[in-house]
Amino acid sequence: MAIKLKIPRPKGNASVRRDPILRFAAVTFIVLAATFVVAFSYFYVKYDRKIEERFKGPVFANSARIFAAPRSIAVGEKADAKEIAAELRHTGYSDKDGQSSMGSYRLAGGSIQIQPGPSSYHSPEPATIRIREGQVESISGDSGTQLQAYELEPEMITSLSEGDQRSKRQVVKYNEIPKVMVDAVLAIEDRKFFEHNGINFGRFAEAVWIDVVRQKHPQGGSTLTMQLSRGFFLTPERTIKRKLTEMLIATELEQKFSKQQIFEIYANWVDLGQRGSYTISGFAEASRAYFNKDLKDLSLPEAALLAGIIQGPSRLSPYRHPERATERRNLVLDSMAETHAITKEQAEKAKATPLKLAAPNVEASDAPYFVDLVRDALSSKVPEREMNEQAYRIYTTLDSDLQRAAAQAVESGIKLVDDQVTKRRTKRIKIAKGKYETQVEPGPQAQVALIAMDPHTGEVLALVGGRNYAFSQLNHAVAKRPTGSIFKPFVYAAAMNTAIDGSTAVLTPASIVPDQPSTFAYGDQIYEPRNYKEEYHGDVTARYALAMSLNNATVKLAEEVGYDKVADLAKSAGITSVKATPAMALGAYDATPLDMTAAYTAFANNGTRISPMMVKSVRNVSGDP
Repeated sequence: MAIKLKIPRPKGNASVRRDPILRFAAVTFIVLAATFVVAFSYFYVKYDRKIEERFKGPVFANSARIFAAPRSIAVGEKADAKEIAAELRHTGYSDKDGQSSMGSYRLAGGSIQIQPGPSSYHSPEPATIRIREGQVESISGDSGTQLQAYELEPEMITSLSEGDQRSKRQVVKYNEIPKVMVDAVLAIEDRKFFEHNGINFGRFAEAVWIDVVRQKHPQGGSTLTMQLSRGFFLTPERTIKRKLTEMLIATELEQKFSKQQIFEIYANWVDLGQRGSYTISGFAEASRAYFNKDLKDLSLPEAALLAGIIQGPSRLSPYRHPERATERRNLVLDSMAETHAITKEQAEKAKATPLKLAAPNVEASDAPYFVDLVRDALSSKVPEREMNEQAYRIYTTLDSDLQRAAAQAVESGIKLVDDQVTKRRTKRIKIAKGKYETQVEPGPQAQVALIAMDPHTGEVLALVGGRNYAFSQLNHAVAKRPTGSIFKPFVYAAAMNTAIDGSTAVLTPASIVPDQPSTFAYGDQIYEPRNYKEEYHGDVTARYALAMSLNNATVKLAEEVGYDKVADLAKSAGITSVKATPAMALGAYDATPLDMTAAYTAFANNGTRISPMMVKSVRNVSGDP
C-alpha cells in the first residue's frame, strides 16, 4: 500500500509575495543596495583616477618658484662654516649624499665641502671652503683649482600656487622628521593613526555625538588621512556628501600608500599659518618661520606648538594670540603625556618654557612687494598656469642680505617719522577752567618705499613697497606721486649740459644764482615759490643751491636754462609726466619711486638711463632656459 505524504511548503516566501508591504520593502532594499553598489563603484573609480593623476609625479613639484640672487663668498671675508651649512640647508641641501637633488654638504672641522646636485641653480664644480679664525682662508675646486669666490645656492623666496595663493615649503622625507614632531602631531590630531585604515570610527562617532546630539562646539573627527583627502581633492564646505567622499578617498589613500608615506605628505602639506601674503606650508618651513631653526633641531615645546596650531593657524597664531597658542601647546604636551610619548615631568617642564619666537619681519625674508612686481612682469608674458605646470624656476636679482637691511631701515625709519607726526598732531585742549588734556588729532599713517638698485646693471637688489604688507598690499614703490625735491638734480644736470649743447651761456657748479623771493611768469600763470622756513641766502653758487635744496634758486636756474630743456632731459631719463613749467623744477609732476630710481642711473652712466631689471632667468624643471 502506497503512502502519500504531504510536505508543507515554507510560508515565508509566499507571505512576502502575498504581502505588498513586505514585497515593496524587499524590492526597495534590492534597488537601494544595487544603487549603492553602482554609486560606490562610480565614485571609487572616479577618485581612484584623481588620486593616480595627482600623485603620479612628485607631490609638491608642480609650482613655480621664485629665488633670490645667489650669495657669493670670497676669500678674505668673514664667514662661519656652520652658518654656511644652515644657509645650504635652507636652500634644500642635505648633509648626506644622495638625499637631495639640490646637493649636499659636509662639515669637516673649520671647512665645509659643497657638492651641488643636478637641480642646483648653476651646477658648478664641487668646492671646499676653508675657514680659519672667522675668515675664508681659501676656496678650492674639486680639481684643486684655487678660486677667489664661490656662489652659494640661491635662497627660495616663495613658490606660486594656482590663483593668487603663494606658499613657502621645504620638502622633507619621513626619516628627516624628528620623532618628537611625529609624536606631538599624533597625540593631538590622530592617536590611532598607525592602527586605523583611514577612518577612526570610534572618534568619528564621538564627534558626531558631540556635534549633533549634544549640540556643542563642533569636534574634529577627521584622521590625518581624511584631512589630506579634504585638502587635496575637496572643498571646505561642511556637508554629509563631502564627509562621505572624504572618507572614501581616505580609504583609497590608505590602500595606495604606507603610513609613513601618508605622514610625510601630510607633514609637507599642512597649513601652519600666514606670513604676509604667504602660506607657511609644512613643518620644515614652519620651523624656520617661527623659530629660525631646522626641523631636526626643534625642542619638545617647539614641536608641541607647531602641532597645536594645526587646528587653527590664524586663531592660534603665536604672534597675534600668544596666550591661545601657549594654552594649545600645553594641551598638546598633556596629550603626549597621556599617550606615553613623554613623561608627565617632561610635559610640566616644557609647559613652563616661555614662547621664544623668531622676529616676524615679513619684508626682510619674503620681499612680498618685490614678488608682486616679478609676478606681474612674468604673467604678462607667460600664463601663471603654465608657469606652475612647467614648475618654472624664476631667478631674480634680489639680494637677501640687502633686503633684510632695507626692511630693518624702513622699520626703524618709519618709527621716527611716526613719532614726529604724532608730536605734530598732539594738541593740548582746554576742557574746563584750569583743566587741560592732551589729544592726538586723527590722520592717515605715513607710508614708505625703499629701492636699492645697481646703477650700472639696473638690477633691483632690494625693494620695500610699504610699511606693512599684511595691512596693505598697495605697492608704493610703483605708486605715482609728486616727485618733490628729488627732481631738482635734473634741473642742475640740464644746467651743466649747457657746456655740451652750447645753446645758452655755459653754466657750471660755480655759477652764481640769486636765491631770493621771486615771481615767475609762464604764459598767463604766475608762480611764486617759497624757501623752507622762508629763509633766503642771496647770491649762491649752483653747487650750494643744490646741496641746500634751495627752491627759489632752483627755479631761477631752470628759467635761465629753459624749462623745455629741463623737461626734455627729464623725459630722456624716463620721467615722462613733466611739463615745461616753473613748478616742474620743484617736482610738481608725478612719477613712481621706481621711475625716479631708474632716472638717477643716468648720473652714474654718463647720461644713459638703465632700465630696472628684477628677473635674471627663467628655467623649466629640467633646468633649461
